[in-house]
Amino acid sequence: MSRVGRLPIEVPSGVDVEIKGTHIRVKGPKGELSHTFPPVIKITLDDGTLSVDRLSEEKYHRSMHGTARAVINNMVEGVTKGFEKFLEINGVGYRAEMQGKNLLLNLGYSHPIDVVPREGIEFEVLERNNVIRVSGYNKQVVGQVAAEIRGLRPVEPYKGKGIRYRGEHVRRKAGKAGKV
Repeated sequence: MSRVGRLPIEVPSGVDVEIKGTHIRVKGPKGELSHTFPPVIKITLDDGTLSVDRLSEEKYHRSMHGTARAVINNMVEGVTKGFEKFLEINGVGYRAEMQGKNLLLNLGYSHPIDVVPREGIEFEVLERNNVIRVSGYNKQVVGQVAAEIRGLRPVEPYKGKGIRYRGEHVRRKAGKAGKV
């Protein structure tokens, strides 16, 4: 049995879960998420506890068991607590600032880059305009938006300039050795 898939999911108070076959809808204080799983998964709700079961021991069914449980757990956690990613900006003249709800980035290009948030995503600029916080209730969308922002100016290995995730380690290169 799947080690992840067999764990029950506690549904906190204030979270509404609606199950129709393999379609699940989770509504909480931060937002509403829904997902449809393949028919090899069975989802049940008993006394505020969600459980995920599979129909057989085939390889595909086993792989979907833990995945479905993790997705449902992220949905429940997202509508109650939410998710966030932090991005750090390094480089002379590189900075971020808020313009209403939009994020304005100066990354050494000839023009500033305006990033418009998707639905359910919020930006916040912290620590002397060098740290960006991307937050929202959908874990997949938060990660995708953070990756897109990082992709605007990835960290280069010689001087370390660019946008990186908080805690990300970038291997540095020595550069030219010079004439001997």
